[in-house]
Amino acid sequence: MKLPTDHPSPLVRGLLSFWAPTAASMRGWALASVVVNAGIAVTGAGVRVTGSGLGCPSWPRCTPDSFIPVAHPEVSMLNMLVEFGNRLLTFLVLAVGVGCVLSALRLAPRRRSLVLLAWLQPVGILAQALWGGLVVNTMLNPFTVGMHFLISTGLIAACWMLYSRSGEGDGPVRRVTHRDIRRLGHVLLAAVFVLLVAGVTVSGTGPHSGDDRASRFDLDIEAMARLHADLVYIVVGLTFALVFALHIGNSKGPARRAAATLLGVELVQGVIGYTQYFLAVPAALVLLHVLGSTLVWIAALRVVTSLRTRAPQPDHSPTEVPATV
Repeated sequence: MKLPTDHPSPLVRGLLSFWAPTAASMRGWALASVVVNAGIAVTGAGVRVTGSGLGCPSWPRCTPDSFIPVAHPEVSMLNMLVEFGNRLLTFLVLAVGVGCVLSALRLAPRRRSLVLLAWLQPVGILAQALWGGLVVNTMLNPFTVGMHFLISTGLIAACWMLYSRSGEGDGPVRRVTHRDIRRLGHVLLAAVFVLLVAGVTVSGTGPHSGDDRASRFDLDIEAMARLHADLVYIVVGLTFALVFALHIGNSKGPARRAAATLLGVELVQGVIGYTQYFLAVPAALVLLHVLGSTLVWIAALRVVTSLRTRAPQPDHSPTEVPATV
């Protein structure tokens, strides 16, 4: 019997690679999980800025009587389709998560670290889906909406760790730079997460609630925006310090490139943030800002994982050998 790796179509080989995984294909599934989880976080913001947060006014059904969009007197069909489309994307994210789990289970030799990280995905996605129901049932309460995004950042972190670990071994961690520089990287990652929390709070205080019936945080939007900007300066300053430290420390290329990339993404994100503020927060720029926030988080995760390494894994798996039954 031929294995999926013998199929003539590269697309089919890629889609079925979870059944006969290699170290490289396992890493590919992990990268796909990063992309789809980041994507659904951004499309979720798209639901909010288009006013479609309650396009499907019930959960798990779209309407009280139907799982799919049907004409509803209080909701436009466009808003309903936007919200329903975002719900459907959950199945794509779940499918990729399941692909990661099967790849980790089928990889030979099996690596417990990868299996545990892979299982975080379907479990986290199901928890995220249940939380999405809470978001709808609380009429887009800003706390539940903000937590919905922050849970996505946690899932992205788990996906990135799976991606990073699939290209490494399971030996002890080895630093590729000075201990204090690595600590600076961890402080930077924590600062980026605090910045994301502040951004979520600003979003829950300002416009674009997702629906006219949604509540808002009872906070001063100007004060929250200034706090958010102050945190941006701290994060950019820490990133610049890390870039400088890696340069004068003559650190390896991957770590220096990761830090420089993070700094570049932060500067672009800063331009978008100030532009949306002075243009009275247009919906399109809010969506672009959420994309930028997600990319900053991924770039920060990349920085941290570039500051250490483990013994590399061989780039083959015994499951690649054609089997006969």
